Order: sequence, then C-alpha cells, then structure tokens
Amino acid sequence: MADLWPELPYAAWAKTYETLHLWTQIVGKTRLTLTPWLNHSWHVTFRVTARGIATPLISDGRNDFQIEFDFIDHVLWLRTSSGHTRQIPLRPVTVAEFYAEYRQALSSLGIAVEIDPMPNEVLSAIPFERDMTHASYDPEYATRHWRILLRANEVFSYFRTAFLGKASPVQFFWGSFDLAVTRFSGRHAPLHPGGVPNLSDAVTREAYSHEESSCGFWPGGGAVDYPAFYSYAYPAPEGFAEARVKPDAAFFHKDLGEFILPYDAIRMSADPRQTLLDFLQSTYEAAANLGRWDRAALECGLGALGQPRKVT
Repeated sequence: MADLWPELPYAAWAKTYETLHLWTQIVGKTRLTLTPWLNHSWHVTFRVTARGIATPLISDGRNDFQIEFDFIDHVLWLRTSSGHTRQIPLRPVTVAEFYAEYRQALSSLGIAVEIDPMPNEVLSAIPFERDMTHASYDPEYATRHWRILLRANEVFSYFRTAFLGKASPVQFFWGSFDLAVTRFSGRHAPLHPGGVPNLSDAVTREAYSHEESSCGFWPGGGAVDYPAFYSYAYPAPEGFAEARVKPDAAFFHKDLGEFILPYDAIRMSADPRQTLLDFLQSTYEAAANLGRWDRAALECGLGALGQPRKVT
C-alpha cells in the first residue's frame, strides 16, 4: 500500500515541487502556443502516463511531436513522428539552464516556437531565462508525486464514468500543478471576477463560463501546506460550505472556497480508493443537489468492464 499511496511530506520536497512546476510550465507553454484553443483551456493540459506526465501530440505544421516527463528514468523526452528524439536529464539545475537546454533540443529537431517566458499562476514570477533561484530536483519525491497521480488518475477516471453530461478528461494542469476532472450542469455561469496571479482574466473567465463541479489532487502550498484532494463548485450554491460530505476528515476551507481532504487521510485509510470515491461523490452531490442540477438526465451508473451502458 505504501508503494501505491506513498508519503509526500510537503516540506521535504517543496523546493523540488517549485522547480518542477516551472519546468512543466515551459513545456506546457509550447503546447499552448501551437494548439488551437479548446474550451476551458483543455488544449494545454498533460496526461498521466505509465512513466510520468506527457503532452498529447503537438504539431507545428511540419513536425508532429510529443514531450514527456519520465519519472522512472528522470528524463524529459522529446519525440517526433519522424523517429528523432532528444532527451534532457532531470537533475538539479536552474530553471534558466533547463529553459536553454529545452530550446536547444527543440531547435535541433527543427521545431521553431517562441513561448511567453513569464510563469503563470505563481506569485513573484521570474521570467524563465532569468530564473537562477529555482534549481532543486529530488528524484525520489518526483517519483512519489507521479505515483500518487497514477492512483488519482485511475479513481478519477472511474468516477467520470457515472456522468452522461459534459465532463472534462482527467488532465494535469501545469499552471496550477494539479490533476483534475470536471463535470458541468449545462448551464451558463456568472462572469468570473478573475484575479488569478499572473493569469489573464480572459482565460479565467473562459475557464469558468459554465456551471461546474470540479475535483482534483494538489500537492499543496500557501494556505494548505500538505498534499490534498479538493472539490469545489462554481458558482458555489447557497449552503454548499455547510454540506455534509464524506469522509469525516474532509472539511470546507473558507479561504480557498472548496472542500479539502488531506492526502494522508486517504493514504492511511483502510480502503484509500473507496475513501476517495466517497469524497468525490459526496461533494459532487452537494454541488448538484444544492445547485438544482438535472441529475436524472446527467447521471448513469458507474462503468463496468467490457459491458456497454444499458439504454432503455
């Protein structure tokens, strides 16, 4: 169980987390620059893989390529459809050095792209080419984080099967460094006020253009200095903060405006998978019931292996 749900003490890997967050932004901005906009910024995200996290296929018009953070061999892989590859070792180097190596690797593959060098959704952002501050990489904790993403990805994907309405893929957002899945009621939402650090209000408002119930895993930071699962509703219906949810360790964080379940409560439970499913389902039900979603039209039973959903 410890291998499936490993410990991830925030203080022990905070510096690695900060550096890796910025490295993922460098790669993510490549996809952002070369991919047409998809609703709610779904065109920029990564997916969890058997070795780490990776972009889907990217095209610049001449080259089709994919980029993967490999947390087994600790390498950033750049692979093209022509069979050419480049790799950058993941080790303790500055963001500026990583950025220069990455740009050189792209250039050597014939991929020409200029990205915005300013990080998003972080306080005190430093342009990538000038960031000599963040330079940590502990492979043990990078691997532990990825192994948690593996388990969360499996549970989130299973949870997603019980929804017929519009739902996002299970995807990793490099801006906020979290794995998330989102359900939508189908109705428009009020205009979001914006205000996310170093992020255009236009991006935030498009992301929250429709009513949603969203859940995810986040390594922590700021008001929550430990890894946690979260769940929120936008807009939050009246009474949402007071809703009773499962398990008992979950609580509503007033400053964040969302339900929080500390990762350690999952890791140390008798059945981590079921405990997480209970959290996802109970917080979704709070959002859907209080928000008066048409649950009968939007939901179905959880998916079964090899069995088509019954339609009557």
